[in-house]
Amino acid sequence: MFRKISFAIFLLTNVKAYTQNSQMHLNDLEYLEYQGVNVMLAHDFYPEGHQGGVGIIQNGQRVATNGDIRLEPTPGQWQPIPKVGRRMVDKATGTISVHMEYPNQDINRKGFNPVIYPDLHFSYTIHVQPAGKGFKIIIDLDSALPASWIGKVGFNFELYPGVLFGKSYYMDQQFGIFPRQPNGPNYIDEDKETQITAMATGNILTIAPENEMQRMRIENLLGNTMQLIDGRGKHNNGWFVVRSLVPKGAVKNAIVWLVTPHAAEGWQSPPVVQVSQVGYHPQQKKVAVIELDAKDKRKQETSLLRINENGGFETVLHSDANDWGNFLRYHYLQFDFTQIKKPGMYEIVYGGDTTKPFQISDSVYARNVWQPTLEYFLPIQMCHMRVNDKYKVWHGFCHMDDARMAPTDSNHFDGYFQHHSTLTSYKSGETVPGLNVGAWHDAGDFDLRVESQSETVYGLTLAYEAFHTTYDNTSINQQTHVVEIQQPDGKPDVLQQIEHGLLSIVGGYKSM
Repeated sequence: MFRKISFAIFLLTNVKAYTQNSQMHLNDLEYLEYQGVNVMLAHDFYPEGHQGGVGIIQNGQRVATNGDIRLEPTPGQWQPIPKVGRRMVDKATGTISVHMEYPNQDINRKGFNPVIYPDLHFSYTIHVQPAGKGFKIIIDLDSALPASWIGKVGFNFELYPGVLFGKSYYMDQQFGIFPRQPNGPNYIDEDKETQITAMATGNILTIAPENEMQRMRIENLLGNTMQLIDGRGKHNNGWFVVRSLVPKGAVKNAIVWLVTPHAAEGWQSPPVVQVSQVGYHPQQKKVAVIELDAKDKRKQETSLLRINENGGFETVLHSDANDWGNFLRYHYLQFDFTQIKKPGMYEIVYGGDTTKPFQISDSVYARNVWQPTLEYFLPIQMCHMRVNDKYKVWHGFCHMDDARMAPTDSNHFDGYFQHHSTLTSYKSGETVPGLNVGAWHDAGDFDLRVESQSETVYGLTLAYEAFHTTYDNTSINQQTHVVEIQQPDGKPDVLQQIEHGLLSIVGGYKSM
């Protein structure tokens, strides 16, 4: 009897292992998996950053994301997105589901970045479920769309463009190449909006059929055809979009796709050895982190090599890395080489992976660590200046016209909100003097956030008080508004950058 039970358990275990290796399935982390393919639903949500909805990681490369219902063929930043409900998992069927709704009242015309939603209220559920070596995407609406929105609401799936340039596609009997740049023609729709003409239209799309690591097939199982659109033609940060419109009267199974990303047989993420790019001080703790595929059960040899001054290598440490444990999709090891203190250039080898050279030195922080922030990043971000870098101009004189007072009761973007009063002697629309000096551009939007200016000034001040650095490699002239990178002017760069931030902060304070 005991042997029969043991044999039954053995069979069940091996059947489960075989099933997981041979087809898509739900794993313990609540996403779908088959070989090196992972399918996630609402594990994160940042659609402006191309994260959210249905997403695919194929053989180590994130190839598709933002699979969700959208109101535009190629939406950009600050356009309507759904309110995301709780992710639900049915372990019996392997199905993952999330309920969504429009509008999201938390950001509808209010909040830090207000989004202007149309007068459209509807809700739906996205399901992803295993289907052989692929998976199905199924959209169930709670109720049918209003007639006026038919032809405008659809399921979008975004393909990462960077890995597709020059690759081919087939859409039914059409075919072509994913272009490096967005090309026309465009057209004007019935709402007087510029839209992008689809690259292809049909029911079966094969992406990169020539590439085993990227080949993917998307099949529309209903009659509402798919479009392949180059979203970069509408927004610079757009991706390629596969889109199916929600049919008139559709509720259950409004959208049904079968997606089959090709899984390279036996593929595993290669080991990655992570070391400090800066290097290490001889006396500090030195630990390299080794990232492994979760299925990689090997423990390979780890060696620290010193690069000899006259060429070649010398093995100075050879030992096993220690298990650290699992985190999300990976397993981690640690290789401790704290005992090595001899100055020089080193590399670490784990299996077949070798790191870039790094240094062990008591002067490890003397050059090329914090200095590039002071030499390049801060000067390039300086507003109200022309920034020269020898023959190159990073940007010309900018924002030299004074700012205008914001209109009352207005909500701009990025948290700029003007209440019932301007709180100053200036009326809405009037020019405010003293604001065309100092400050650094926000890294993404080129706006001048006083909170960011203050934090930067504070951080630079603490650094100067702690280290009294007189580092000087930049010329900054506030009279001519000209910056020269890689040209000292006899003044500490940190103090000049502190001054630049304060000119904006104090100038605004005096004017207001």
